[in-house]
Amino acid sequence: MSFRQTLAISRAPMAALAAVGVFWGGFSALVPDIKAGVNASDADFGLAMMVSAVGGITSMYLAPRAGALLGRGVLPVFGVALAAAFFFPVLAGSVPGLALAFLGIGMSVAMLDISANMRLGVLEARHRLHLMNVNHAAFSFAFGFTALATGVARKAGYGPGTILPVLALLSLGLVAIMWAGRGRVDGEGAGTEEAGVGAAMPWTAVVLTSLILLAAFIGENATEAWSALHIERTLGAPAGEGGYGPFMLGMMMGVGRLSGQFFSERLGEARVIFYSALLGAVGAVVIALAPTKEVVIAGVGILGLGMAVIVPSANSVLGKRVPEHLIGVAISRAWMLGFIGFFAGPTLMGLVSEYAGLRVAFLFAGAIVATILPAIWKLGNMPVRGGA
Repeated sequence: MSFRQTLAISRAPMAALAAVGVFWGGFSALVPDIKAGVNASDADFGLAMMVSAVGGITSMYLAPRAGALLGRGVLPVFGVALAAAFFFPVLAGSVPGLALAFLGIGMSVAMLDISANMRLGVLEARHRLHLMNVNHAAFSFAFGFTALATGVARKAGYGPGTILPVLALLSLGLVAIMWAGRGRVDGEGAGTEEAGVGAAMPWTAVVLTSLILLAAFIGENATEAWSALHIERTLGAPAGEGGYGPFMLGMMMGVGRLSGQFFSERLGEARVIFYSALLGAVGAVVIALAPTKEVVIAGVGILGLGMAVIVPSANSVLGKRVPEHLIGVAISRAWMLGFIGFFAGPTLMGLVSEYAGLRVAFLFAGAIVATILPAIWKLGNMPVRGGA
């Protein structure tokens, strides 16, 4: 499958995931400034981020209905909402204000993210193609380059109040690409199909996928949110150089997802997830034990390469094990639990770091990533849908 073919089929969700990457890339590189701006401790900042999970879970539950209501307009509508979310951290003047900002961020980011993944799940089933990894690579590269540019801007003396509005404009530019082409889109019929979900849905597969997503998001987003601070505070790097951590994470995850597209087609998604989880756990240990900032950055790269394919490939594994008309609903339900890890990761890291330091926190993250191994072994041995 050529990149041109992939782009023609999935340009709308690819643009949506790239916009999400722009947001998190900028935010991750700005964590030291945002945290200092509200005078938050590690625990306070982590708990404030946890509020995002409330908004995120709400969006996960409502996503199938939003897709049914908005149809092909769902991605651009929530793309505009994401652009507005760039301003929320700037407006937060205190820890409670930051928690409120994270509530809005969680709702905006999660709705666009899950809507794009639901669209991809249906497109994979319809075209019998592997689309998840290459589309999630767009997120990773957008994340990495935005983190690098944000780090450079910080070294030049710019702060969140200047950087985030510029990134919001960049995100708005991607909204124009998010319109779906002609034909049925994933949300159509979701409202009526949900009535029969209970009997037809293989809930064991959904729960196992949610556990994989939970662990993957904890490892991935904990590194996104805390690697910059680890580099600057634990290793003593100058302000701005912490952005090299998120940059390396994004770049290696992008490379990993492009190569994951190749390996998934030849080895199968479940086997690729298993070995990727092993690599991700090793990367977390390297970050934790690193004596210099260069070794931390290398560890982030190892972790990023390992974590790269887990989330997109888990979506594909689940999509092959549920009835085709329930793929979107199944993915949204798996993400309801799994996405907690997206925000629980930074929260847990903050709590552990508050009392034991970031080195112990990254060891903890590595142990969580290792729990993916038994879950994917069980899920990979479940029967697939006929024709999948």
